[in-house]
Amino acid sequence: MKLNKISGNAYLIQLSTIVKGMMLVLFILVSLLTFSGILTSLKPEFRPSSQSVNRATEQMSSATFFRLFSLENRMFLLSTNVQQEWPSLTEAMFNFATNIRVKDPRSFLGRELPGFAIYDGEIIVAGLGTDYTNMPIESMPPPETFDPKNEAPLQNIDGTDTQSSPSPIVSDGKNRIYIYFTHTRESFLPYLKGVKDPDLAYHSQINVTKIGDRLEQELEALGIGTYVEKEDIVARLNHKGLTYGFAYQESRNIVQQAMQTNRDLQYFIDIHRDSQRKEKTTITINGESYAKLAFVIGAEHPNYEKNAELAKKLHHLIDKKYKGLSRGVILKQGKETNGKFNQDLSSNSILIEFGGVDNSFEELNRTAKVFAEVFAEFYWQAEQVNASNTSSTSEN
Repeated sequence: MKLNKISGNAYLIQLSTIVKGMMLVLFILVSLLTFSGILTSLKPEFRPSSQSVNRATEQMSSATFFRLFSLENRMFLLSTNVQQEWPSLTEAMFNFATNIRVKDPRSFLGRELPGFAIYDGEIIVAGLGTDYTNMPIESMPPPETFDPKNEAPLQNIDGTDTQSSPSPIVSDGKNRIYIYFTHTRESFLPYLKGVKDPDLAYHSQINVTKIGDRLEQELEALGIGTYVEKEDIVARLNHKGLTYGFAYQESRNIVQQAMQTNRDLQYFIDIHRDSQRKEKTTITINGESYAKLAFVIGAEHPNYEKNAELAKKLHHLIDKKYKGLSRGVILKQGKETNGKFNQDLSSNSILIEFGGVDNSFEELNRTAKVFAEVFAEFYWQAEQVNASNTSSTSEN
């Protein structure tokens, strides 16, 4: 009897242990599911992420990514000739442990060198000669730069007038393109007497708005209605007592207002100029000098890939006709940059760097003409596709 009683107690203890184990497993599963549900319900910008893991996977080739899919479904391998390619385990582990990318030298010293963060970005499409040593630079001007008393006198301004139309205007009168300038007073050293420092190349009259004027004329002549926003962001910041760092917030208000008042607007272009010097922002094609272009996309919003896709299409069209004119498409994110550039407002929103601090308006106007021609080609093809899709839908 005593033996049976001991056996019964042992059985009950064992059963109790199993039940407790099952309850613990069930609790862990429920907790994981609850935690996962909370994470997926958050907006993308509030979700935790690992930069090191993200950057490591960004370096993964499409073939490797496809191969990983095939581990789950081998039918993928039957429909393609993609060769087996596996990432280096050693390199991946080193990346995860140190956040250093062997193929990107910026990751070795980027956090230790003051000011090095201005080069922090990802080249998603590289133009001819573009690498991490000559990426666009967004400089921060000293506050006293915008004091009217400190504004440099002008020189060499003959030929900067862009008001004369290059050809008759043939648009339908509806504005489809909205051009604006977050950094309205970004100027060019050839026109600023006595100014040699790129960080001081700012002026209230001769600046990037002149490029917008020329681009408007060229696009209008090709049948695309264009509106150029002349609101001076710097003046608005000064009036509100805000620093230059609030420029994108201020231009955002202007863009949103334009979108609300004009439903015909389809594309939004923020024009800037680079702080890089002339050898990096200029190219000679068929004996003529052009200011190079660079497309900058902010990655800190969920739909940035659509903005990037537009930029890539325009880059390839330009590169096909004017090799080297486009420096490529640069992805920007992180603490030292805005990260959105108002591009979350529309999938057809892009930021373009037209030339640099040393470029002349002769070079800039040539580039504006090229960009208008390429953009018009892209625009009218897209319109034909949209018209065709609309027609097919109505017939069905």
